[in-house]
Amino acid sequence: MKGKQMRITAMLAATTAVFACGLLAVPAQATEGYFMPGYSAPQKALAGTGIANPEDAMTLALNPAGLVSVSEELEVGVSLFSPWRKYTATGPGFVAPGGMTSGTVESRNNYFLVPGVAYSHPIDANSSWGIAMYGNGGMNTDYPAAANASCPSGYSGVFCGGKTGVNLNQMFISAGYAFKFGSLSLGVAPTFVLQMFSANGLGLFGMYGLSSDPANLSDNGISYSYGGGIKAGAIWSVTPNLRLAVSGSTPMWMTKFSKYKGLFAGGGAFDIPATVTAGVAFDATPDVTLMVDYKHIFYGGVESVSNPMTNPDFFGSDDGPGFGWHDVDVISAGVAWKLTTEFTLRAGYAHNNNPIDADDVTINIMAPGVVTDHFSAGFSHKLTEHSTIDFAALYVPEHSVSGIEVTPFGANPNRTISLSMSQMDFTIGYRYQF
Repeated sequence: MKGKQMRITAMLAATTAVFACGLLAVPAQATEGYFMPGYSAPQKALAGTGIANPEDAMTLALNPAGLVSVSEELEVGVSLFSPWRKYTATGPGFVAPGGMTSGTVESRNNYFLVPGVAYSHPIDANSSWGIAMYGNGGMNTDYPAAANASCPSGYSGVFCGGKTGVNLNQMFISAGYAFKFGSLSLGVAPTFVLQMFSANGLGLFGMYGLSSDPANLSDNGISYSYGGGIKAGAIWSVTPNLRLAVSGSTPMWMTKFSKYKGLFAGGGAFDIPATVTAGVAFDATPDVTLMVDYKHIFYGGVESVSNPMTNPDFFGSDDGPGFGWHDVDVISAGVAWKLTTEFTLRAGYAHNNNPIDADDVTINIMAPGVVTDHFSAGFSHKLTEHSTIDFAALYVPEHSVSGIEVTPFGANPNRTISLSMSQMDFTIGYRYQF
């Protein structure tokens, strides 16, 4: 009894600490639009691959069915995420540096900590439950109030509103249950989500009558949104060496950002899009597992994200302008190699299409989710019978998208805007198997 009490106390302490840190963390642009490619070091080392090959308690975030394949385990991890965001304006136009001047403007704040914690607990040989808390992703930009020759007297910044940028945090809490009968495992995880959002530097659009609610368009500090949905999944062991899996998530239906109902279409609506993933895992040898996953993210189902910038309605109206994002398809592959009983190597690669078209590059200065390729590697080292340390490194090379300047004031074919981003991510985790 004493050991179990200590175990529960440790779990609650770690969960509370990581959750508190998560609320303070500022996750920047993730690599699949604004979704993370995995939520633990083992998952990120595989570039997010592995819904058919559960290895740790955080499998709950990828595929709840994997819980029934994981031992009792407490997992805590943190990622150092470093995105580099910039845009280049060429030719005469409105966006900073503006006027006849061309130049490059870089976003500040390039280092962020993103925590996660998970716990899995077998009920019996055929069922298990678990809980996980993790940052799903987000977006962040922070451009200085750069001089802009196109602004009215006394104004500066990207859109003449001073310091410019957005910050979106998403914290997920999933509680899951999984069971298996024969070769089939099924799992479900009701999920609660907290979002925090702020935006700066867009006030001029309100001054010129382009918002349905100019007082709730920009520079209003942090606004909170709450909601949730359901994650579910299945794993079928076709043979002892071959597993097929599918997992998915409903949209996360969220309350509206009341302080930004003059910015987002639908009066501040910002639901989190649904996803569906299919995967296969094959044990090529007793020590080598090969994995391939395909994921589809339904960004097009969220109007505040998918509506084009050119929509003629006001910001914040039901059919107002958005970021113009399309659905994203992700194909990923990974390999895990058990060198010894104590040491496992992993590597992965993922590719996704870019959600942003040339017509919408200008508004996406605020959210330049344009990267497409992801290379990863990592390892796990079993320190003791009960303790394992995990590490992953993820590299995302620079990718750019260009288009003409398009603002709420109209299109300007004389100026080209080019968005660019590259990323690095280093994740370390600790697992205690009871």
